[in-house]
Amino acid sequence: MSNEKAPRVPPLPREELTDPAREVCAFWGEPNAWEEGSKTNVINVMAQHPPLGKVYNEWGKHFLMENSLALRQLELIVLRVAWRVKSAYEWHNHVGYAINCGITLEEIAACQEEPIVFAWAEQDKAILDSVDELLDAGRVSDPTWAILSKYYNRQQLMDLVFTIGHYVMTSWALSSFDVGLESPDPIGFDLKTKSGNTPGATYKPMETEDWTSTRGY
Repeated sequence: MSNEKAPRVPPLPREELTDPAREVCAFWGEPNAWEEGSKTNVINVMAQHPPLGKVYNEWGKHFLMENSLALRQLELIVLRVAWRVKSAYEWHNHVGYAINCGITLEEIAACQEEPIVFAWAEQDKAILDSVDELLDAGRVSDPTWAILSKYYNRQQLMDLVFTIGHYVMTSWALSSFDVGLESPDPIGFDLKTKSGNTPGATYKPMETEDWTSTRGY
């Protein structure tokens, strides 16, 4: 796992924060982030490169917080991407988000099936298939697109493809930079935590006033 390695691109130290870096750290509304930097490792890593970090935050906010897809479909996408590209960081964070929007632990585990045999609803299966097809062939197939088009409008279909690409890109960066997990109790791909606790719901940035407390920091 990437959090067991020294990071190739480390979080920006507090003493090296500049105002542009602080803008990157404080973007998500995390308490004291302007003064101290973010407690979220990926954000503190992006603060190493403020011009990139600022546009990454704006771009990522659309997919995480303003996506035209329903939360269920968004989280199924991210879980499938995380499994396919073996992103421990995205898996750990989005298991909690998925639970929070009603996805069961059984369904989360089924996002790892290869081939997929779980009894998904047609639209959920098409979502997962689109992840696989884009990763394997670089294009959503005509049969899968036809199914998706029964359930989603053009904006949602555009968000679907770009969401997959965004989380693949982010996962590649996390893995290549060796960005570690913040939590001392990481959720593994086996859905077991280091402490043996059952994974629970977590909140996204700004979703609740105490969103940071659900994430273990």
